[in-house]
Amino acid sequence: MYTLYGTTGSGAAVVAAALAVIGAQYRNVDASSWDEGPGRDELARINPLVQIPTLILPEGTVMSESGAILIELGLRHPESGLLPQEPAARARVIRGLVYLGANNYAATGINDYPERWCDAATEDDIARIRKGTQARAGWLWDVFADTFFHPTPAEPWLGGAQLNALDIMAAILSKWTGARKHLAQSRPDFLALMLKIEKTGVMAEIQARYWPPEGPPDLA
Repeated sequence: MYTLYGTTGSGAAVVAAALAVIGAQYRNVDASSWDEGPGRDELARINPLVQIPTLILPEGTVMSESGAILIELGLRHPESGLLPQEPAARARVIRGLVYLGANNYAATGINDYPERWCDAATEDDIARIRKGTQARAGWLWDVFADTFFHPTPAEPWLGGAQLNALDIMAAILSKWTGARKHLAQSRPDFLALMLKIEKTGVMAEIQARYWPPEGPPDLA
């Protein structure tokens, strides 16, 4: 059985959705870096960064980084469609997963914890870091949409003909990071796809489980 470390309102929903797609049973441990408790302590013992999501594979291997986890699950369960079988489409999906982790996910970490990036930061320093990070985060989402969103009747999803790992990660990350207010203005067609994805298949159940009715804050 898999073990998933995460909590509601977080990017752990990405891996929960992927586990639902492959039909895997898993143990869920409520844990995050910002809440003290036994779940956090358990997570810290296997991942010193206390990152969520963290996933323990059935044989005991510990994995972190959402994109890497989705790629591994897609390789283990090729029948699931998490990764396309066609090489060019699969390469596009893998590129998109790494892009989101290296850029959009990273920008959110700076916005949430600016003091980690500036010694003895004043309130003005923190405000400036956040303002600049939010502007760049919006631009990174625009670049992502322009690069990966080219729907056709035959391939309506980001990765091709079938909803896949890139659709899951993009939809949940745009929700969790609060990017949708920006996307509503800059890339409304792309946002419409994100909203469609979260209502498709297992995604609707994940949406209901991971977010309270008020939802996350919007990115300014």
